[in-house]
Amino acid sequence: MDRTRPLAVVVAAALAAGGLVASAQSAQAADAELARNGGFESGLDGWSCTAGSGAAVPSPVHGGSKALQATPAGSDNARCSQTIAVQPDSSYTLSGWVRGAYVYLGASGTGTTDVSTWTQSAPDWQKLTTTFRTGAATTSVTIYTHGWYGTGAYQADDLSLFGPGGAPVQIPAAPGGLTAGAPTSSTVPLSWSSVSGATGYNVYRGGTKVLSVSGTSATVTGLAAATSHSFQVTATNSAGESPKSSAVTATTTSGGGPGPGLPAHALVGYLHASFANGSGYTRMADVPDSWDVINLAFGEPTSVTSGDIRFSLCPVSECPNVESAADFKAAIKAKQAAGKKVLISIGGQNGQVQLSTTAARDTFVSSVSRIIDEYGLDGLDIDFEGHSLSLNTGDTDFRSPTSPVIVNLISAIKSLKARYGSDFVLTMAPETFFVQLGYQFYGSGPFGGQDPRAGAYLPVIHALRDDLTLLHVQHYNSGPIMGLDSQYHTMGNADFHISMTDMLLTGFPVAGNSDRFFPALRPDQVAIGLPATTTAGNGHTPPAEVGKALDCLTRKANCGSYQTHGTWPALRGLMTWSINWDRFGGWEFSRNFDAYTW
Repeated sequence: MDRTRPLAVVVAAALAAGGLVASAQSAQAADAELARNGGFESGLDGWSCTAGSGAAVPSPVHGGSKALQATPAGSDNARCSQTIAVQPDSSYTLSGWVRGAYVYLGASGTGTTDVSTWTQSAPDWQKLTTTFRTGAATTSVTIYTHGWYGTGAYQADDLSLFGPGGAPVQIPAAPGGLTAGAPTSSTVPLSWSSVSGATGYNVYRGGTKVLSVSGTSATVTGLAAATSHSFQVTATNSAGESPKSSAVTATTTSGGGPGPGLPAHALVGYLHASFANGSGYTRMADVPDSWDVINLAFGEPTSVTSGDIRFSLCPVSECPNVESAADFKAAIKAKQAAGKKVLISIGGQNGQVQLSTTAARDTFVSSVSRIIDEYGLDGLDIDFEGHSLSLNTGDTDFRSPTSPVIVNLISAIKSLKARYGSDFVLTMAPETFFVQLGYQFYGSGPFGGQDPRAGAYLPVIHALRDDLTLLHVQHYNSGPIMGLDSQYHTMGNADFHISMTDMLLTGFPVAGNSDRFFPALRPDQVAIGLPATTTAGNGHTPPAEVGKALDCLTRKANCGSYQTHGTWPALRGLMTWSINWDRFGGWEFSRNFDAYTW
């Protein structure tokens, strides 16, 4: 908007010149500046920027004292938008001043042809302008500006939408009829009555917003067991947010999650049961009592897509000291009698498993069941790596996956859970690429070209969160990963473990989309995965740094520069690759865990 010539001056000059006929005078009088806070003098009031990418800054500005600065990051293009009431079948002019590389200005929801204009390079302020006509039934449009992926920050100022204004949108009323359904140990289902004029709803727990949904029901997850929780709901639209509804309380059931019998703080380790791998073979009976969960590595498929999982002890030719099958089974029973859990871990680096058909799914269930039954195991660990999990093009919402390998895996695990009941222990050991990377990238992305495996574990974790005993993401063999502070963190130090764990215990918008928020897990469901020695995997963390990470996460001490979003004394513990490598390293990893004061 040109601030040097107010609209009234322009109209008066035109009338004085005699250049307008009566009908044109009437039309001109109806036109007005419609953009709210287009100069960002009131901060971001009226504007919404994706993934917290925007801010009002005092410099550089085109006019006034402030301008918008927004910074693209990863799969987020720093889109800042505003929805405005308009008249049907009317003409509008959209304009604004921008700086930076690849800056876009556009309008969507026009009811005709959505428009945009852009500049590839604007080292100084440059004006962008476009026009459009609304459709016969259009009563609102969304104007926006955004940058481009991987480029630096851009600035925008004096954004203007000029034309006839529509009926002002009213803030909706507070929702009524809020009720809570039957809780579980970690979830509470809610429902409420629809509100006229609302386009969405926010759910609050204890006064803090935890969900945004478009419908009139939601399930709040990640709750503490046997605890009373208070909920309220608001209605939203482009005009703002309603007052909160009346509160409803619900108490989660006892139990604190599936898989009973684990200590409050547990040590999890993988036992090379089917191979030696340089570290030497360790017999089941020789595993120290420090280990609370022992994952047998690995059950592997007969082929990538068969779903037929097989497990056998390491051959004598590779492991001369391997015990007999009978002794192995007897040692498992002895561990279980001492309160330990023994699981079959499926996959690993070499065990690619793609359940691309329902036949493979059913074979997976039957073959895994045979292993569990034969060895008398307590449950299952999913260690799918490589190309086992990926998202098909168009599968963009982790809450409702459509890719067969994802859908069939979820179904298979639910079947196993139903078969073995509430005592069934379920753990997962994904790499950061499949979980925390989902904060930036999810699948092939909105424009294609991304790795379809990015974030691919998220729909599995989400669908099974009420059945999940432990998630211990591998904080090793990882590239730099962006945390919730929008900074990249590198493995091998306390900062990496703090930031990666904070993401799981806080929750995060998937691919920067605040409408697709991955809810937090319970702290008792989360452990940190680490290599036991420098030879076990890239990203070994010295014991002192491991202690700092635990201090920060459980009591907010020794946190360094990263600030967590909470304190979680109930964090379950640590996982390591592997028991064999820890023995190779003189049991340093397990001794430090045993010595740590929780």
